[in-house]
Amino acid sequence: MKSFFPLLAVLAGYLIGSLSFAVIVSRVMGLNDPRTFGSKNPGATNVLRSGSKAAAILTLLLDAAKGWLPVVLVKWYGQAYGLGDGTLALVGLAAFLGHVFPVFFRFAGGKGVATALGVLLGFSGWLGLATALIWLLMAMVFRYSSLASITAALLAPVVYVLGDGGLWLMSKSVALCVAVMSLFLLYRHAENINRLFKGTESRLGKKADTRPMAHAHGHAKHGHRHPPHLDQKSHPKNNRP
Repeated sequence: MKSFFPLLAVLAGYLIGSLSFAVIVSRVMGLNDPRTFGSKNPGATNVLRSGSKAAAILTLLLDAAKGWLPVVLVKWYGQAYGLGDGTLALVGLAAFLGHVFPVFFRFAGGKGVATALGVLLGFSGWLGLATALIWLLMAMVFRYSSLASITAALLAPVVYVLGDGGLWLMSKSVALCVAVMSLFLLYRHAENINRLFKGTESRLGKKADTRPMAHAHGHAKHGHRHPPHLDQKSHPKNNRP
């Protein structure tokens, strides 16, 4: 029976990760579906564009919690069921992939930044804190959530390796999980990277228009000018001597 525990733990991690709290919180709070405006990404940053800071903060905390909870449960209670570092890493990765490809939402999920942070916090509080500080520093300086996420994703594996023997004892399985999550985060931010290079990326705090797009009717009050009629064209003056 113990041979099934790792599989059950990984499956549970994936199912917990598949809870898209950006969509759930928005529905409960009567907000527009975050998949229909802004970046259309079901994540805390896009929920913030709805104008509700409370909804964005709640989404951020819950998305992080669903990455943290499965990891710490394995960490605290897994040894009694034969769950080691390999299972710990797989459960963390499963929770992250559940957010990115949620079974409850037709496998269309978010980028996974908050959930990845929760997984890192589960592996080590110090690792999660260091990664969060990198994100916060980049976001405060440059005001781009995507740039902060990309930088944190790139540096998370480096921080984990450098902290070995000091703040934590490195596990090869966990190191591989952190590296795979980082690669997925970079892949999920491909469009953001392109917009950053073009200078068209949205900054933090910019509110998106969540209303349906109205069709332009060509009225002058909307800034559209009608073309002149043929009989309104100016005629050349007769220059008589």
